[in-house]
Amino acid sequence: MIAGMSPYDPSAFPPFAVTVDLVVLTVRRHSLCALIVKRGEPPFQGHWALPGGFVRDDEDLDAAAARELVEETGLCVHDPGAPQTEPGNGAHLEQLATYGAPDRDPRMRVVSVAHLALAPDLPAPRAGGDANSARWAPVEELIGQDGAAGREGEQPVPLAFDHARILADGVERARSKIEYSSLATAFCPPEFTVGELRRVYEAVWGVALDPRNFHRKVTGTPGFLVPAGGTTTRQGGRPAQLFRAGGATLLNPPMLRPEV
Repeated sequence: MIAGMSPYDPSAFPPFAVTVDLVVLTVRRHSLCALIVKRGEPPFQGHWALPGGFVRDDEDLDAAAARELVEETGLCVHDPGAPQTEPGNGAHLEQLATYGAPDRDPRMRVVSVAHLALAPDLPAPRAGGDANSARWAPVEELIGQDGAAGREGEQPVPLAFDHARILADGVERARSKIEYSSLATAFCPPEFTVGELRRVYEAVWGVALDPRNFHRKVTGTPGFLVPAGGTTTRQGGRPAQLFRAGGATLLNPPMLRPEV
C-alpha cells in the first residue's frame, strides 16, 4: 500500500450489475433490419427489447454477448477474426458503447456494454431464455430513418429500457462506418456482386445510389474488392462478376452518405 493512502474498502461503494445488449443488424428483403425479442419477465414484460442479459462472474464481455445471443435467439454470430468452429456465416462484431444512467433499469443500478453485430441475410431467429418471441424488424419501424421516430405518420415500436437509444447509436455507427471502411461487406455473403454490395449501402442508408458511380468508387480502391473468379445470374439479367472483400479496410476516397 502506498504510504499515506487509506485501505481500499469495497463496501464504501454501491454495488451494481453489468449487462450486455446486442444491436444485431442484417439486410432482409432489401431493408436494414434489427433483431428484437419480446421480454418474458419483468421489468417491461411483454415489451420488445434488444437481446442481452447479465454478465456472469466467470466470463468476459464478448463471451457474455455471444452467449446471450444464442440463449435468446438461437443465432450464432462469429467474429471474422477468430477461427470458426461451427457452421454458419461469419459476422462483424464490435463493442458499441457503454450506457450507465442511474435510472436506466428499475431493478437496480445496471451498466450495459452494448455490442454491434453485422451479418449477411440471417435466418428467422427462435426465442429462448427469458424471451417469449424474437423477430427481425425494419429499422424504420423502430427508430425511423433519422433515428428519432418511426415511419412517417406512425409511432415507433416502443422498446424497453433505453434500447431505442442504443439501437439508434448502433445504426448510426453502421451508417457512418460504411462511408470509409469495408464494413458493408459484412452484410454480404463470401462472394457477391457489386450490385449486391450497392443494395447493402442503399438499405443501410435508406437512399438510392447511381450504379455507375458506385461501381467506379468501390472498384477504384486497390484491394478493396478482389475478383472471385466467377459470375452469377442470381439477380437476373446478364451474368455479373463475383467479388470477395479484399485486404484493404479503408475506402479511399470515402463514399460519403447522400443527404436524405
